[in-house]
Amino acid sequence: QVQLQESGPGLVKPSQTLSLTCTVSGGSITANYYYWTWIRQSPGKGREWIGYINYSGSTAYSPSLKSRTSISRDTSKNQFTLQLSSVTPEDTAVYYCAGSPSHSGPMKYEYDYWGQGTQVTVSS
Repeated sequence: QVQLQESGPGLVKPSQTLSLTCTVSGGSITANYYYWTWIRQSPGKGREWIGYINYSGSTAYSPSLKSRTSISRDTSKNQFTLQLSSVTPEDTAVYYCAGSPSHSGPMKYEYDYWGQGTQVTVSS
């Protein structure tokens, strides 16, 4: 059974870079044509699709976040990582990683695998 676990600091200062890692167990991130995605949900807002890295290493990002976002992977550790630069308090959210067999949107039902989420607060 594939499981996803997010990890990273829960508090980031404004203007710094947020870095989160998703560790995948029970399956390879390079297999089965899967897409590995980051999604976030802020208080009072809906879920927001951030971007993905797929089985071949190709990436795509939300146009609104593209200039600040980078998603990479470490296949030896079966992990993929989100970096979001120049954060502001508006980036405070619960961040989720998820896996699906195609490019999907921000809703949980679109994914086969979904992490438990990790709270990130941007504050000085």
